[in-house]
Amino acid sequence: MISVDAHRETVTGLLGNAPVIRLPLASAAGLVLAEDVLAGVSLPPFDNSAMDGYAVRAEDVAEAPVTLPVADDIPAGRVDIGRLEPGTAHRIMTGAPLPPGADAVVMVEHTDAGVTDVRIFRTAVPGAHIRRLGEDVVEGTVALSAGTVLGPAHLGLAAAVGLAEVPVRRPLKVLVVSTGTELVDAPNPLRHGQIYESNSIMLASAIRALGCEAEVVRSVVDDVDEFRAAIEPRLADVDLLVTSGGVSAGAYEVVKDALTGQGVEFRKVAMQPGGPQGCGRWNGVPVVTLPGNPVSVLVSFEAFLRPALLAAMGHSGVDRQKVRARLTESMTSPAGRRQFRRGFYTHSEGEVTGVVGPRGGPGSHLLASFTQANCLIVLPEDVDSAAKGDEVDVLLL
Repeated sequence: MISVDAHRETVTGLLGNAPVIRLPLASAAGLVLAEDVLAGVSLPPFDNSAMDGYAVRAEDVAEAPVTLPVADDIPAGRVDIGRLEPGTAHRIMTGAPLPPGADAVVMVEHTDAGVTDVRIFRTAVPGAHIRRLGEDVVEGTVALSAGTVLGPAHLGLAAAVGLAEVPVRRPLKVLVVSTGTELVDAPNPLRHGQIYESNSIMLASAIRALGCEAEVVRSVVDDVDEFRAAIEPRLADVDLLVTSGGVSAGAYEVVKDALTGQGVEFRKVAMQPGGPQGCGRWNGVPVVTLPGNPVSVLVSFEAFLRPALLAAMGHSGVDRQKVRARLTESMTSPAGRRQFRRGFYTHSEGEVTGVVGPRGGPGSHLLASFTQANCLIVLPEDVDSAAKGDEVDVLLL
């Protein structure tokens, strides 16, 4: 058997780095900036007022209260700004350019709000309520660094420094395929011996949640020719093929039968659940093959696919948050395998460590218990049992 870490490294290396493309800002949310972005303008691009009020010379209001004639009116957006002469005031709005000659702004609340003459009741120090040129960002400097995950503030800053698009790692296009003659797509009726297909729904939603695109082919029967006919024509348009089912040691393992000798290696990974795995390239396209049981699918996604997809799209933080917690009940684990058990973690204020208890048994078919879990309890390969009260590693989902 191969270790979990070794298989993860292989899957991550298989994907490499996603291509760099330029996208409009409105389409770049959640993606990773591929290159440093330089500011095309300074922010603010000119000295401007931080308040609605009056632009003055501080020395002219040093003996407040004082009345000054209002020589001009400056709304935001005005571009023809005249000079402020000594002994006068200009009425000014928030964001409007500061007139030459002014060195302070008096808030309108500290005046009588006059239009032709204004009564100013308080003094002002030089620089009061003025936003200075380049105070936030200086033109030509790095506004956003490569590797930044673009959120609302980052995109707002990109727009503010004059960008209409940004270079990002392109979202990966993933083809998700579920296999098994026993599978039926809801709401078609089931016959005895059949089950409803669910793996593709889970995988596609998990993949899309990372910002990737997912195309789905559901319920491919256990026939090699049909499998190849359904999948091979689609490979040219995707970055990754992910299959579920058909990789164990049985007699009708369609994925294994179709892809053995085609560039895909099948292996046993030292983990529970999710031991049967495979990866490689088919017609030059990266392929990751997962087991068929639903809990194995989700655990495999967390252990291998999620970190690989995030890394390929430029994310640096690809791992789930890991904490230590005390078990609320004892657990056992098969020797030599890393066990991932669904669990529920809580952490009360004042506690050094939280507590965690398993949800459902270790069986890879027990999907309902996954809906009650908020974490995975991880027992390492060299641990075959853990007692109530023992501390264990927990991956928060």
